[in-house]
Amino acid sequence: MSGQDEPIRHLSLWKQRLGTVPDYVWGLHDLETLVLADNGLTVVSPRLTALTRLRMLDLGHNELTSVPETISGLVNLTDFLYLHDNELATLPDSLGNLTRLRYLNLSENEFTALPAAICRMTGLIELRASDNELGSLPDCIGSLSSLRELHLRNNNLITLPESIGRLRTLRQLDLRGNPITDLPSSLLDLPRLEKLDLRWITTFSMPVATAAQLEANGCVVYR
Repeated sequence: MSGQDEPIRHLSLWKQRLGTVPDYVWGLHDLETLVLADNGLTVVSPRLTALTRLRMLDLGHNELTSVPETISGLVNLTDFLYLHDNELATLPDSLGNLTRLRYLNLSENEFTALPAAICRMTGLIELRASDNELGSLPDCIGSLSSLRELHLRNNNLITLPESIGRLRTLRQLDLRGNPITDLPSSLLDLPRLEKLDLRWITTFSMPVATAAQLEANGCVVYR
């Protein structure tokens, strides 16, 4: 078999000023990783669903206002989905079908609420939603039973739902730069929490007894 006949499994078109994704990309059915970051993309074709072997997809640093419903067809997308630094305010409900995905980055978008579809993505280990306009988290956030890292820096959160205490595998919680006024007592129920970051918060001071109990449980509290 000649080198030209070798299937293409990894493709990076990072920072190529493409504007649109070349049609040939949707015909590369053996792709496992696809990087389309920093290309001025405003839309992604529904033909994305043809890339059923994808494990990693990077759509970060573009100008996307939507993600195609057909993204749910990426049944092998298990490793990374980068959607950060776009203009997204919503996500398709079908995204919740990606229950094997482990890493999702939604930072630097225009979300005012965390899409409910994310609560069905029970394979997530790391969720990044920093630098948005989130005013609250849904109670269903507690469904993400595999989550180890939750990054919520620079949003508009004033508290968290009590259901946060159901994230029994959570190790890192980043709340920096939010206008927090209160935190749920269920934070004390997180047996594996190692890092709670409360820096850049001027609206809340954690009670000394609560901080002491978290630290006794092995959690470092940054204030």
